[in-house]
Amino acid sequence: MDFRKVDDHMWEIPASGDMRVPGRVYASESLLSPLLEDAEGGHGWNALSQVRNVACLPGIVKASIAMPDVHPGYGFPIGGVGAFDVDEGVVAMGGIGFDINCGVRVLATPLGREDIERRKEELADLLFGYIPAGLGSEGKLRLSVSGIDELLVKGAEFAVSQGYGVPEDLEYTEEGGRMDGADPKAVSTKAKQRQFRQVGTLGSGNHYLEVQHITQIRDRRAAAAYGLEEGQILVAVHCGSRALGHQIGQDSLPDLERASHKYDIPIRERELVCAPIKSPEGQKYLSAVAAGVNCAFANRQVIAHLVRQALAPAFGLPLESLRTLYDVGHNNAKFERHHVNGAERTLLVHRKGSTRALGPGRKENPRAYRSVGHPIFVGGTMGTSSYILRGTEQGMEHVFGSGVHGAGRAMSRAKAKRQWRGDVLLRELASQGILVKAHSTPGAAEEAPGAYKNVEHVVDAAVGAGLNAIVAVVRPLICIKG
Repeated sequence: MDFRKVDDHMWEIPASGDMRVPGRVYASESLLSPLLEDAEGGHGWNALSQVRNVACLPGIVKASIAMPDVHPGYGFPIGGVGAFDVDEGVVAMGGIGFDINCGVRVLATPLGREDIERRKEELADLLFGYIPAGLGSEGKLRLSVSGIDELLVKGAEFAVSQGYGVPEDLEYTEEGGRMDGADPKAVSTKAKQRQFRQVGTLGSGNHYLEVQHITQIRDRRAAAAYGLEEGQILVAVHCGSRALGHQIGQDSLPDLERASHKYDIPIRERELVCAPIKSPEGQKYLSAVAAGVNCAFANRQVIAHLVRQALAPAFGLPLESLRTLYDVGHNNAKFERHHVNGAERTLLVHRKGSTRALGPGRKENPRAYRSVGHPIFVGGTMGTSSYILRGTEQGMEHVFGSGVHGAGRAMSRAKAKRQWRGDVLLRELASQGILVKAHSTPGAAEEAPGAYKNVEHVVDAAVGAGLNAIVAVVRPLICIKG
């Protein structure tokens, strides 16, 4: 693979063959090295080959982008960004993935670390019992067919109308918690049936609920805009559209495969099947994706309210004192305005395992955050720091206002389970002051900190490239896993 260094934090795969644009990888040398080893070692499933494959899709603009947490995914790499011209471009299932609008909501509380430390066991048990989590878990909100259709159109707004949260939450949710263009008729009955009892559930895998404390403020101005200070307790909820989003992906694969053949679009990997944005097939898929996005917003809205119901009475606080800092997704495709070669254009921006990170001045930002850009949340692991970042003007220019979303896996789940025992891992984390409650100890082993890249290196690369800026560093105190 032809590969050249542009600067200390950006590398390029020059356009060749069927590539319509170059591939750009934002990474340090230490992060890049294992990616190159996979590509040059003949691993068929590797992130750099996927970056090159995405660069071959019709209508792609500027570059096929890999963020510092990049690793192999289905079709697009996880940590991949691709923006497409609305007239000539495509919508690709692999650029969104199966967990549509998986994302993070963070609640900011008036509590300090000492409030949690003296009651940690009690609070961990409380949250573990109150928040539905794990494979096949069921939520408190039970829906009919008409109810699920309304949720798919209204998103978090529907959850608020059912008593889960307050209208102010919507102001601090991406898209106001409701993405336009959703059509329940584009979603199969099977997908809806799988979701009737799953709204307000955390799920399993890498999803989590984490009680965190802020250890450092790095950007005082942005922290003041966000209402953050050192020692403050936050609660992060990481989950997505659950079974409904996964079923939308499964249902869409054959439809988009047929569309790829119909419109003579070469398929380089099964999940890279796609359709022209303005085609009937593309519009149907985008309508289903918007419904999945809204399902995820509603899911996090309900869980956030359950967190309030659990924690606020325990400390004699009003529910509204646990405020929504922000809610932002990292598996979606959105129509956005961006500057390309000096001209502003509407593009369909795919972000697969990459968070929207709009910089200062964008009207999509909540008014209180407009001068600094909205926050983005970078999950570390159960045993490491996580980060609150913000978008930058340079990030708007180079990566369409995108950011890293986590540490990024360095090891498969199967290999992690062979290397760690879940019960031993949880005891080790407890000895470090991190109390983990897991519905599955093998599942916890899959999420061992050692199975991930070093999140500090990932964040340093994003900051070094000027794509994102650090606002605060947080550490886990309690983690609830499915």
